Amino acid sequence: MESIPLGGLFGILAGLIVLSGFFSGSETALMTLNRYRLRNRAEAGYRAAQFAERLLQRPDRLLGLILLCNNFVNIVASALATLIALRLGGEAAIAIATGLLTLVILIFAEVAPKTLAAIHPERLAYPAAFVYTPLIRVLYPIIWLVNLVANQLLRPFGVRPGGLTLDDRLSPDELRTVVTEAGGLIPKRHQNMLISILDLEQATVEDIMVPRNEIVGIDLSDPWDEILEELTNSQHTRLPVFRDNIDDIVGILHSRRVLNAITRGEMNRETLEAIVREPYFIPENTPLHRQLINFQNSQRRIGLVVDEYGDIQGLVTLEDILEEIVGEFTTDPVATRVKGIVTEEDGTNLVNATLHLRTINRVLGVELPTDGPKTINGLILEYLETIPEPGTSIKINGYPIEIVQSSANAVKTVRLKPRLDEEPKSKE
Repeated sequence: MESIPLGGLFGILAGLIVLSGFFSGSETALMTLNRYRLRNRAEAGYRAAQFAERLLQRPDRLLGLILLCNNFVNIVASALATLIALRLGGEAAIAIATGLLTLVILIFAEVAPKTLAAIHPERLAYPAAFVYTPLIRVLYPIIWLVNLVANQLLRPFGVRPGGLTLDDRLSPDELRTVVTEAGGLIPKRHQNMLISILDLEQATVEDIMVPRNEIVGIDLSDPWDEILEELTNSQHTRLPVFRDNIDDIVGILHSRRVLNAITRGEMNRETLEAIVREPYFIPENTPLHRQLINFQNSQRRIGLVVDEYGDIQGLVTLEDILEEIVGEFTTDPVATRVKGIVTEEDGTNLVNATLHLRTINRVLGVELPTDGPKTINGLILEYLETIPEPGTSIKINGYPIEIVQSSANAVKTVRLKPRLDEEPKSKE
């Protein structure tokens, strides 16, 4: 080293500092890579991404390689700085050189490269992957020995070498955050659809079913003229067929079969009973995501919800579940108003209190709580613990609600006003 001029020593020291910055920055870059973007690029055949993904499969080995190289470079740089100090000022200059080298390494080999790597990890991670892939093979015996000792030290803390792979699985809540933060990368409507799919796990068929007292169907005990009129004027493609009441269900009738029978002139009471399809029953509390799959597997589009005693509680269709994901099947603001919701000139809404809260939230874009009662009638009764008189006003979740019509046993109609933003969102 005595034969190397000071200029050469300074050049070597500068190169070591650059290498130290590369090792420090690449460590941060590789560890902060977006794992899903990395996987996508690797599957697309991007070679640098494939190398990086392979390196990150065993982060203990990657960290062992980086820290081995980084510490070696820093130690050599420290020794070289000491030698330069001795040449320039003797032993008295060693302390100054140590302080200056510490400051230089901190700024140029730690803070600056790591900050750059944290902001733009792909700029440094992918080139580094080309360097580390062959280097880890060359230095594997040393890395293996270092990891062996380090992993033995970690065993008392429950860490095993096989458990060092990165777990990229996301919970539903984390997936919601990813979708929400996608910003302009995903259209807002698509974001809402994706989040609605995740929310299907939290809702059951009871949340969206048509209550049994509102089920529209064909009663075979009615006069034949009335049955024909109902068949002719019905707006539903599929109708339950029963005798006297919905508990004595016969089956489900498709309007296409009715049209074929009428066209052939064969429509009568016996033909009607013959062309119905056997009913499909759905246990209550079935999650919507599970029922969507069940509809697909059974090739059915409509089902009757039954409780543990087999009593019919309501009716659910495939369209009801799909609307939970994509919203109402129309972009017409007037058409999106379901039966039972009337918007007044002052911006308030007259709402049938038997409507499901999820339907009201979806149609009106409000945020009434859905983790308790299923209808706005049930929500009000839970809140007041009594049947309110018309004219009573309350506020739930920041929304003023006025009872417009009630009976002895239920609230019939309410007026729902826009949320008071200045008020807290919790119940009073």
